[in-house]
Amino acid sequence: MVQPTIQPSGPALTPQFCFNTATLRDFLRVSRSSIDDTITQNLNALVTPARAGFDPSSTSLRAPKPLSRQIDPAACQEFKDQVLFPSWQARSQVLSYCALVATSPDPDDPEAAIREAEKQKDRERVVNERLDPYSARFFPREPRTEQLASVIRMEQGVENIVRTRTWGIVGERCGNDASGRTWEQALGEWRRDKHLPLA
Repeated sequence: MVQPTIQPSGPALTPQFCFNTATLRDFLRVSRSSIDDTITQNLNALVTPARAGFDPSSTSLRAPKPLSRQIDPAACQEFKDQVLFPSWQARSQVLSYCALVATSPDPDDPEAAIREAEKQKDRERVVNERLDPYSARFFPREPRTEQLASVIRMEQGVENIVRTRTWGIVGERCGNDASGRTWEQALGEWRRDKHLPLA
């Protein structure tokens, strides 16, 4: 089994944390809702208010409203470095660790004995499809590592969609990623700068 580790920006990573998929999903949901789901509000908070105050003559001419105000590049970079990327890194660490748990042997599986008994019972069962066409059906319980692997695959897909959407909004509002970097490239560069594993 994988040894537990503690990450400073995320939950304590233990196999029990991963196998409790409700807790795992709650962590991911709360992390996404606090940063990615509210990305527009987070970026709006970075916009510096007008320094001169309100000018009544500004209402004499009707001017089209800009679609979105550009944010100071330094404030944007600080937001990405201090808030966005650390949040993504914490979720990446959790998903990577739990994917490793899902592919490791699970000697502590509480349902292993039940599954073995069900398999033995199925081998001993007499199947007469003529009398009961459904008697050959056998749906063994899925090991919890396979259940966890399925949850991790689904959450990684969600994570990819959420990050792509967030990165698109950050690119629109910050305007300093004209180089066309993807979120994967930007996060990889941030990890290299912080000397973190590239997960």
